[in-house]
Amino acid sequence: MTHLLLDLPPLGAAHFASIEDRVARLLSTGQDVVIMQGEALLPLEGAIRATAGPGTTALNVITGPYGQTFGDWLRDCGATVIDLTVPFHTAVTAEQVRAAFAEHPEIDFVSLVHAEAATGNTNPVAEIGEVVRAHGALFYLDAVASIGAEPVLPDAWGVDLCVIGAQKAMGGPAGVSAVSVSARAWARMAANPRAPRRSYLSLLDWKERWIDGGRKALLHAPAQLEMLALEACVERIEAAGLDTVMARHASAAAATRAGAAAMGGGLEPYVRDAGEAAPVATTLRAPAGTVASELVARALAVDPALPLAAGGGTLAKEMIRVNHYGPQATAGAVRACLTALGTALTDAGVTVNTQAALKAAEEAWH
Repeated sequence: MTHLLLDLPPLGAAHFASIEDRVARLLSTGQDVVIMQGEALLPLEGAIRATAGPGTTALNVITGPYGQTFGDWLRDCGATVIDLTVPFHTAVTAEQVRAAFAEHPEIDFVSLVHAEAATGNTNPVAEIGEVVRAHGALFYLDAVASIGAEPVLPDAWGVDLCVIGAQKAMGGPAGVSAVSVSARAWARMAANPRAPRRSYLSLLDWKERWIDGGRKALLHAPAQLEMLALEACVERIEAAGLDTVMARHASAAAATRAGAAAMGGGLEPYVRDAGEAAPVATTLRAPAGTVASELVARALAVDPALPLAAGGGTLAKEMIRVNHYGPQATAGAVRACLTALGTALTDAGVTVNTQAALKAAEEAWH
């Protein structure tokens, strides 16, 4: 097995291009798709630095930690940033975006995270896209967590820069990512004197040296393992059917949410409205008098392989995250997480009903 991983032949340009084409089909897009040789932060940062600069006025929607990061990058580029922050237990609305445009008509760039795996919410991109398109702003979307778990349709939604990664619902490695780029976005980059050039962050390098050259010569030696893994992820989704994969994630979310509500003891969904909850991960609010990170540690002591985590930063005290994505979007994973959380809560002195939780989860899955 080791030799199979080490003694790989070079990945040629035609093979690389064919994987890009399969990713484009996954996104139902006719836009250019560029595969980036790195974790999704690479195209996320590269796309912002390519299209934003002094003179840009950006509406940066913050529904979780990544929105905060995007605001930092935009400011570093010299853009004027208007943050639209909503509570992390909810989603932003198209009306809030419309109101921001009315107050700041100079906005020409909008950054948004589709599904926030870190906080468990998902934003209504289709509706927001209509508002952004009517205003004429460039639309940048982080769909890293949502791809494979719910529809991601950059063309239909008017998304100019749509970044995806393989490591969440696609069930792949973190070392490869992709971005679809509209003609408007390419034009914005070409007109931006601060857009990275001759840089690993540069999307324009890929446009001029790869796409415009007919995808005949790669910029550098591809990371074969990650590229082959991305191809395998797409093949697996194609074989199962994207709708089937998305339905499995939706079932996992519904089952986790129902099970947590039936558990009792004060455990409850962190995202209050089920319609605003992401199918990629379910966040739970720890019962009063308990600490989420301690409960997760107790649960992982039962089974270290469980897809459980505490919230990041200050959320570590109150948020438990069930990461039911990719290969963990199964009824078995949901049952195991609920069982372990029931044990952890009981050990912490909280009265819960784990059997009721498991029954509710099973009914919700079906």
